[in-house]
Amino acid sequence: MAIPFLRGLAIGLTAFSPTVFAMDMTPVKVGTHSWYVLGESGMASAVNEGFMSNAGFVVTDEGVVVFDALGTPALGEQLIEEIGKITDQPIRRVIISHYHADHYYGLQAFKAQGIEVWAHRAAQAVPASDEAAERLEQRRRDLFPFVDENTVPTPADVWFDDDGVEFVMGDVTLRVIFVGPTHAPEDVVMHVVEDDVIFAGDLLFRGRVPFVGNADTRGWLLALDRLLELDAKVLVPGHGPVSKNPQADLTLTRDYLRFLRKTMGEAVADLKSFDEAYADTDWSAWEKLPAFREANRLNAYNVFLQMEAYSLQ
Repeated sequence: MAIPFLRGLAIGLTAFSPTVFAMDMTPVKVGTHSWYVLGESGMASAVNEGFMSNAGFVVTDEGVVVFDALGTPALGEQLIEEIGKITDQPIRRVIISHYHADHYYGLQAFKAQGIEVWAHRAAQAVPASDEAAERLEQRRRDLFPFVDENTVPTPADVWFDDDGVEFVMGDVTLRVIFVGPTHAPEDVVMHVVEDDVIFAGDLLFRGRVPFVGNADTRGWLLALDRLLELDAKVLVPGHGPVSKNPQADLTLTRDYLRFLRKTMGEAVADLKSFDEAYADTDWSAWEKLPAFREANRLNAYNVFLQMEAYSLQ
């Protein structure tokens, strides 16, 4: 762990100097104007420096729009640096898909440059919440020195409502669509109309077990159906490589959520305890996927509680 520690120390001394960036964050072009950077598989750790989620950006002749800011201030600064290698256009705006740590802790780097941040109003109370404080302490332990005492949850400048927003920058139309409550209450996706590319945030996990947490799985499944109806040419997930076959690649996330709801719902109907339900379930279709060990039992437990609540309605 000596190298990450020294890198973190160097970052602190050089205000995120690009000379100390260690992670491979090479942008990949997925449309005429659209790019993304691919995080590693698995859960956030000091080894991967918290770089386990994706972010995207859209280059226009009047500026750049960024979708998500990654999971540490250093990663946010590195993303800014990578965008600067692609275009001389300034970054005008950051859209945050949802206020989970791996998608918005990088905002500090953008705010330090005076860049405007937009997010859905359902997240407005999150940065100052007890839950956010607990998550920050966990990240400080698990991701030190990349998340430390100088890392703080950063609120948006503009909180839009359920209607979402649509705007034109340069020659590009961007539709920010509210799809929550799903993975998070405030989830949005961004459709780059001329490219027919959708930045899907954590509605789509590709090649790994999704993180369910306290998600509204019923709403999540409905939102996936909505994504299918939009029939975009390209989907950029919140985790995992870009999808150029959205109809097929939405299957893993959708099938996993359906499986959880079916198995845990049947267990609730049979009056099983969660431990019994988990032990009796055949997880073989999922257990070899990245993040299964870290996420699956908690996912199943949260869905079990949801199905209990539905049974009482």
